[in-house]
Amino acid sequence: MAYVNVKIRMDSATKKAFAAFCDDVGLTMTDAFTLFVKKTLSENHIPFEISRPVPNAETLEALAETERMVRDRSYGKAYSSGKELLQEILAEDDSDA
Repeated sequence: MAYVNVKIRMDSATKKAFAAFCDDVGLTMTDAFTLFVKKTLSENHIPFEISRPVPNAETLEALAETERMVRDRSYGKAYSSGKELLQEILAEDDSDA
């Protein structure tokens, strides 16, 4: 079987940390990448979950507050567009000068 070189790019800190991990578990980086590729091909999918981060409690509360603000207009003035908001901000700046 002929072997080929595969070139990847990553930042040096990540490479250093990964090389140290591989060394700790008795692998070379080449071994680790080869294992990843073979596992991917045998299972026909990436062998670990790839997902978006789940928002933390603070972010979830901010989202809930935004939903309350949309439903209950007592939180303050509402704008129909970002342009309308920007025009008011610029008008306030002009009156302060």
